[in-house]
Amino acid sequence: MALNRSIRVLIVDDSAVVRQVLSAELAKTPGIEVVGTAIDPYIARDKIVQLRPDVVTLDVEMPRMDGLTFLSKLMKYMPMPVIVVSSLTPEGSDMAVRALELGAVDVVAKPGSSFSIGTMSAMLAEKIRQADSCRFRKLPDSPPQGVASAPMAKGAAGLHTTQKIVAIGASTGGTTAITNVLTRLPADMHGIVIVQHMPEHFTSAFAKRLNECCQMQVREACDGDIVTTGVALIAPGNYHMILRASGAKYFVQIKGGPPVFHQRPSVDVLFQSVAQAAGQNSLGVILTGMGADGAQGLLAMRHAGARTVAQDEDSCVVFGMPREAIRLGAAERVLGLDRIPSAIVDGFSSHPKAVAVAAV
Repeated sequence: MALNRSIRVLIVDDSAVVRQVLSAELAKTPGIEVVGTAIDPYIARDKIVQLRPDVVTLDVEMPRMDGLTFLSKLMKYMPMPVIVVSSLTPEGSDMAVRALELGAVDVVAKPGSSFSIGTMSAMLAEKIRQADSCRFRKLPDSPPQGVASAPMAKGAAGLHTTQKIVAIGASTGGTTAITNVLTRLPADMHGIVIVQHMPEHFTSAFAKRLNECCQMQVREACDGDIVTTGVALIAPGNYHMILRASGAKYFVQIKGGPPVFHQRPSVDVLFQSVAQAAGQNSLGVILTGMGADGAQGLLAMRHAGARTVAQDEDSCVVFGMPREAIRLGAAERVLGLDRIPSAIVDGFSSHPKAVAVAAV
């Protein structure tokens, strides 16, 4: 971002109160300029052409044209950074996750019982700064031929404990990256633990969406869950997830605590725990994302004997975390997103270790 340049933002929401509150709060933030608001997608379309905003905030539940339809059209004809501002209702969470699949770069929960206006506005401002640096590219729409995307025999695999671990963490750009990785892994893959930087409640919807398209079971983690073959556990939003060992078994601990690298859950917390609990029985992968969360943890994994992979710059939406990991010497290999699933599978066959995957 150039010096003295303000990020131009368009707010799209059918609620006059929300438009007024967001406009007033963002106006207090240096480097961000609200250039306009729109009550529905039709007005938003005209204002995008007229005002040329750098970032759009979008409510997905609107009249005349729903936000998902609008987002799909926008990404097709005029792709740009879009941040979804959604309610924490089950319907709102499901729609927000679908919006991420359609190309939105991030999601923020509307103020309510979980977030005050000030907290939400600070998070939104930071996500706007991050979104302004995002790059857009068309990612694969479906798994390669020969890899089934429909769930298959999910029940049986989860009955067996695993001595190997797959840990996945994600945030900006990470939902699409994680989906592309998980849908290409077999049903009998070793157990997976996932950190996705996402607000509370949205992680449950994300897990359900993944469970519909992956061969493995995917669900939101609960404290004490045992990591089993064929099952992927996603850390619940607003909680850290830690891997623990108990004899030949691994289980997860879900806990509070201060944010790490401004994140809770934190990829770094997960990776550090994988390094300690699994050591040389692990393989770490860090994916697209802003900042440095996960880089030190990946380095700890490598020092503990783990195999480590970082996503390359060309396939990243934001080349922040992978760049930091590479700079630290934490990444043994640097690969494009399309090569990471096979690297995970091959890593198990050539070197019997667990896998930790992170994305932000």
